[in-house]
Amino acid sequence: MIRTATNKRTPDPGRSELDERERAQVEKYLLPNEELVATVRRHPAVLISSASQAIVGLLVAFALTATLLRGRGVLIWIVWGLWGLVMFRLIWEFVNWAVDYFIITSKRILLTSGVFTRNVAMMPLTKVTDMSFRRTFAGRMLGYGEFVVESAGQDAALRTIDHIPYPEELYQRVCERIFPDAAVVKKPKEPEKQAGPGAQPDVTNEAGSAEIIESGSGEMLDLGPDDTQVLDTPVEPDEL
Repeated sequence: MIRTATNKRTPDPGRSELDERERAQVEKYLLPNEELVATVRRHPAVLISSASQAIVGLLVAFALTATLLRGRGVLIWIVWGLWGLVMFRLIWEFVNWAVDYFIITSKRILLTSGVFTRNVAMMPLTKVTDMSFRRTFAGRMLGYGEFVVESAGQDAALRTIDHIPYPEELYQRVCERIFPDAAVVKKPKEPEKQAGPGAQPDVTNEAGSAEIIESGSGEMLDLGPDDTQVLDTPVEPDEL
């Protein structure tokens, strides 16, 4: 789920304490005049490799303990110790995944990482000349992608960001910030209506609507009481 920011001074009753704690971890990297656009964790698929190794190691340790190493206590401890190292690696990567965020603001894109040593890679949006994303077959199946950021002829601290969830939506949000003019849709002008042959100029009534009076028609305009004209009636000879 993509998280967006609300006002810092206005608490959101719909957020849990965990969400507020995560939000505080992100907002401490923002500038006073900077707006938070979106915040996401990297896709959980980043843990697939370590999780697979831990599961396979567990099955191998069980198999060796029940067959070849039965009764050999020292070797059994060694096998389970090796599996413990693989499991510790999985737990460590999970903890790192839980505190790493990909952040989009109104001015920058950031990637935070690290538990004890905190690293923040940053790229100003004004330096971004091109941004694209790639999706492998596994990424299309599981729903993640990889962002590739190109800067203006400089070695960027933030160039490749892998395992990004919702890549299409986040890509559009970043592009809207990089190219704000392209996001504005201009409404096309409606073509002017042309009158038919023999039509007189438009007459606009008090309501603002225009009427076209065709020449040669037998219709007459209704005149108001102030527009009534009195014509002199000719006098008949018998009335003199």
